[in-house]
Amino acid sequence: MVDPSGFLKHPRRTPTRRPIPLRLKDWREVYQPFGETDTQQQAARCMDCGIPFCHNGCPLGNLIPEWNELVRLGRWDEASDRLHATNNFPEFTGRLCPAPCEGSCVLGIGDDPVSIKVVEQQIADHAVRSGGLAPHPAVGSTGFSVAVIGSGPAGLAAAQQLVRAGHAATVYERDGRIGGLMRYGIPEFKMDSSVLDARLEQLVAEGVRFVTNCKIGIDASIDELREQHDAVLIATGATVGRELEIEGRHLEGIHLAMEYLVGANKFVEGTADSLQIDAAGRNVVIIGGGDTGADCYGTALRQGAASVTQLDIHGRPPEIRHESTPWPVYPLMLRVAAAHEEGGERVFGVNSTSFEGVDGRVSGLNLVAGQRVPGGFLTSDGTDKHLQTDLVLLALGFTGPETDGFVAELGLGVTGRGAIDRDEEYSTNVPGVFVAGDAGRGQSLIVWAIAEGRSAAAGIDRYLTGRTALPDPVEPSAAALR
Repeated sequence: MVDPSGFLKHPRRTPTRRPIPLRLKDWREVYQPFGETDTQQQAARCMDCGIPFCHNGCPLGNLIPEWNELVRLGRWDEASDRLHATNNFPEFTGRLCPAPCEGSCVLGIGDDPVSIKVVEQQIADHAVRSGGLAPHPAVGSTGFSVAVIGSGPAGLAAAQQLVRAGHAATVYERDGRIGGLMRYGIPEFKMDSSVLDARLEQLVAEGVRFVTNCKIGIDASIDELREQHDAVLIATGATVGRELEIEGRHLEGIHLAMEYLVGANKFVEGTADSLQIDAAGRNVVIIGGGDTGADCYGTALRQGAASVTQLDIHGRPPEIRHESTPWPVYPLMLRVAAAHEEGGERVFGVNSTSFEGVDGRVSGLNLVAGQRVPGGFLTSDGTDKHLQTDLVLLALGFTGPETDGFVAELGLGVTGRGAIDRDEEYSTNVPGVFVAGDAGRGQSLIVWAIAEGRSAAAGIDRYLTGRTALPDPVEPSAAALR
């Protein structure tokens, strides 16, 4: 029986962030430890609703009320079992997911929603500390082998599900280390690489094989992979950055966000000797108001930028849920990342019109204020503005996966949005070739990547054996939606 008055006794709380002057001096995660008692109190706020809308808010279908109640009772190992029943990597999602489940929390109708994301991360971290990430290898082998191209959350989730079903799974990664953008696109202050490494140890112990520094189409051909394996899963993500085609884009000092973040993360971990793009002493302008922009923001501050300004084409959101996004949909409201507390400035409702340069390097950006409208931007008269800058980072999202190379060689279908086409079983138009995650869905959330990896594994299992016992979190009818 849940505590029916838990939400009355305990206000919503989340972990405290480390003091700004301290955290700007290092790359450690920004949050202070959150005690077990504090976590149990937050879990006690869950009302175990008759219809838990948080399930609908989470693509993974996490059994949120169940593991909240187990945490409230101090039954951490059982809570971990219930959490891992639907989510392969809760320590990742607990840190990186924007928590659509909390936007659907019934308590959020008239009160602050349950701190679901906090409880999730604490369960996962407790499991790591207590040895709860023991491997779960298959009891036998099917004799089938699957190649997974890409080691992001979709590829890793699929590989783990496949080996647990008894198949051999080999993950091919073109970079030097496993993890995809979780390794090199996410700064250490958001998720320490040791969190990823701990989970990779489990996958290796379960039988997942990793091949790094292997670019398919160059270091190994797609035909070789198809000859060596019974099925191929493409989980390369949506890595083609969206460009800003305005005057002056050719100037030196203007970079896509991932060019900057990947280099910075490799330097922090010690696999790069120097920074190709260094914000130290620069006046940095970040164009794009999303999470990737915030990651650039915190990274630039830690590198010692002279100033940091983040531009958002959308107007400033309200402090509380906007009426256009009523419960239980994901709320439109102002979100303040840890980086935004650390200095710099955010500017809303502006559109970039042109870059200016001196001796071939960017020296300024021209802006105009106004309002984002369907199909364009409505400019306000007399709002022209000029920003001095010598480093511009374009954090405008991603247009889709890379479709040249082996994708073109296979003749895979591509949707009108630039994603690789697939059916409800995640199968492409080429038999035995599947696609999951952002490569097939388009830019999306980490929970969708994990969910699609799990569902694609179920589809591959059915293809290989004619049936599957693997869970399939994404409804087949929804899988093919673009």
